[in-house]
Amino acid sequence: MTSARPNRSEDVSPLVPKALRVSAALSWRVLVIAGAIWLLGWVIGYLGVVVIPVAVALLLAALLAPAVGQLVRWKVPRGLATTVVVVGGVVIVVGVLYGVISAFVSGLPELQSKVADSVNAIQAWLEGPPLKLSHDQFLNLPEKLIGLIKDNQLTITTGALSTAATLGELVTGALLVLFTLIFFLHDGAGIWSFLIRVVPADVRPRVDVAGRRGFSSLVRYVRATAAVAVVDAVGIGIGLGIVGVPLAVPLAALVFLGAFIPIIGAVIAGTVAVLVALVAKSFVSALIVLAIVVAVMQLESHILQPLLLGRAVKLHPLAVILVIASGFTFGGIAGALMSVPVLAVLNSGIRSLLHDQGVDPAEVDPIRSTDTEPGEKQ
Repeated sequence: MTSARPNRSEDVSPLVPKALRVSAALSWRVLVIAGAIWLLGWVIGYLGVVVIPVAVALLLAALLAPAVGQLVRWKVPRGLATTVVVVGGVVIVVGVLYGVISAFVSGLPELQSKVADSVNAIQAWLEGPPLKLSHDQFLNLPEKLIGLIKDNQLTITTGALSTAATLGELVTGALLVLFTLIFFLHDGAGIWSFLIRVVPADVRPRVDVAGRRGFSSLVRYVRATAAVAVVDAVGIGIGLGIVGVPLAVPLAALVFLGAFIPIIGAVIAGTVAVLVALVAKSFVSALIVLAIVVAVMQLESHILQPLLLGRAVKLHPLAVILVIASGFTFGGIAGALMSVPVLAVLNSGIRSLLHDQGVDPAEVDPIRSTDTEPGEKQ
């Protein structure tokens, strides 16, 4: 009894154009990859209360790890070095926050008086041509505002409770960041060695090297971003002080924080400074502040970004803009903040996997590494 053989005359593959077969093969593979990415994104979003603090702790570890490494090279025990760096960082952050809040509280009365003057000027402008709004319409505004608050009392109360819950989550997240940061700084190498045990032994050294180079790229990114943020904050802060805009120090601190979201963060913070100058001073002052913000942004875009961030992460500006937009769409502010570091780490790690073969992981120091990117000429 002969076994049944497939009828070759019924094979339709030769009748399907090659371009269609290749497109179909690529399509289902792309769908599988997209599904895996979507599933990963869903898991990350579901565990966002854990993932975001851990990611922030990793960024802080990349910023503080060089200081810990330097103390260890000075024969300071790693535990003591970690304690000194973490405590010092917390003291600096608390001191900066105290200074910013104090400056905000002290400048608030002046801002309130200038806002009142600006409101009166705006009212006078609205009452004049071409709008010619009546004075009675302005007198009814407080009553309308009170009625609006009464009508939406439940919504406002719910929002206040939601804000309280959010503050509780922020405190919990901050404690998780601090706790995770301590372990990253104290035993980051041990944690990484444990994680790569799931990788097959024959490719484990290459994955180890790729991870080290990825973290090295993250260290360079955080250093460069911090330098750019300091220049932006100092430049705009000095300009605000010269113009006489109230709350110059808090606004400069806002610019510093916003600069950690590349390209768009400092622009948004600068826009806030322009609006404050418009409300608190005058239209001319707002134009001067706008010119200062534009000048600082030009300095960042044409000098600081190419020299610092460009050399640090080796990413095209278009890729940075697109990945920030994608991160903001999927993850809000946290997604925009983490998108460029993730892309920088993936870019460096994939280059290492493609080009680094036979490299001893012990030869790659992710903190002190100053070599060129894998695959580039020395």
